[in-house]
Amino acid sequence: MKPMGRRGFLAASTALGIGAGLSTHAILSEGSENDTSDKTSDISRRDQDLPFIGTEETFSTPTLLKLNSVSQDHIAFLKEIGLSDLGQRRIGDMDAGGLNVQILSAHTPSVQNVPGQRGIDLAYRLNRHLVDGPIAKYPNRFKAFATLPLRSPEAAADELERSVREDGFLGALTNGHIAKKYLDHPDFEPVLARAVALDVPIYLHPGYPADEVFKIYYSTTRSKYTEEYQDYIFSGSGYGWHQEVLIQCIRMITYGVFDRFPKLKIIIGHMGEGLPFYYERIVNDMGEPTKDSLEKPIGQYFQDNFWVTTSAFPQTELLDLLLKYISVDRVMFATDYPFADIKEQTDWFRGVDLPREDKEKIAFRNAEKLFRMKAPVK
Repeated sequence: MKPMGRRGFLAASTALGIGAGLSTHAILSEGSENDTSDKTSDISRRDQDLPFIGTEETFSTPTLLKLNSVSQDHIAFLKEIGLSDLGQRRIGDMDAGGLNVQILSAHTPSVQNVPGQRGIDLAYRLNRHLVDGPIAKYPNRFKAFATLPLRSPEAAADELERSVREDGFLGALTNGHIAKKYLDHPDFEPVLARAVALDVPIYLHPGYPADEVFKIYYSTTRSKYTEEYQDYIFSGSGYGWHQEVLIQCIRMITYGVFDRFPKLKIIIGHMGEGLPFYYERIVNDMGEPTKDSLEKPIGQYFQDNFWVTTSAFPQTELLDLLLKYISVDRVMFATDYPFADIKEQTDWFRGVDLPREDKEKIAFRNAEKLFRMKAPVK
């Protein structure tokens, strides 16, 4: 890729493995006029004291920035938005928005596609970086999902166990395909089995498609359209990311992952990655061809094995649709910081018209239960 200037980075940031935040601000601005209603204001005032646990909150390091960037300008941009800051700037943004805890995860695609001992070493160092740094300095404010060297599944399972048992990590986060394979592939059964044995979840974050898929679905023959990285945004936060996660979820269900591992816990973000919109079509059309191969109706797996977060989608109509199909006991708050503004999203959720009990479940209680933790009281 050729170098690009500031304008290009602002236009293309979500397409370069750094989050889905740019669209968030557009969403918020479109809905801001409605947020002034008296009812919303009253609800928001009532719920100003809500604690929040952020379940999809991204970070990077100098090594990871170099691994997942395209140029020095790109690295400068990532640093500018605060991706690698794990200190006072991040804490200040959390305080301003009333976010009590961030559960940290490495930005996509992290190190999961780095093969061999190098990938194993990078994952370990990345996890220890959190333990020795922000978690040690701010023990009540940061938790973490482990980064795993998934090209080496047995080593990944061992690193998951080490990070959970020794460092107190809450589970793991993955970023799309691993060398053109998803978690339904038999290669990754050691990782899934270990997650079940440890009783910790795996968060399925989006990743970019394999080169062949990118060329077929997202590439353009018109070079001028690549100048603002339209094809990469199209394959990422503009559309492709969300389909990629939902496809992986359906693969895991239909190819029997949850029959082999009935207690496996999976988290997906971005208000369900399109699942609420497609739910009835998936359940109705996939129900018949899977009724003899699965132990339960296909829709039941979404109820039994999945949790969903609100990351980067502060839209009440989408939350309402999600809650039509997924229990309020399985929905958790997230911001997708630093690609989305914490305060804008906590302010949005404070004004959502739901019973206080349900809002507490989404804001922090469901996370407390799933991760066996407590949100610190300020």
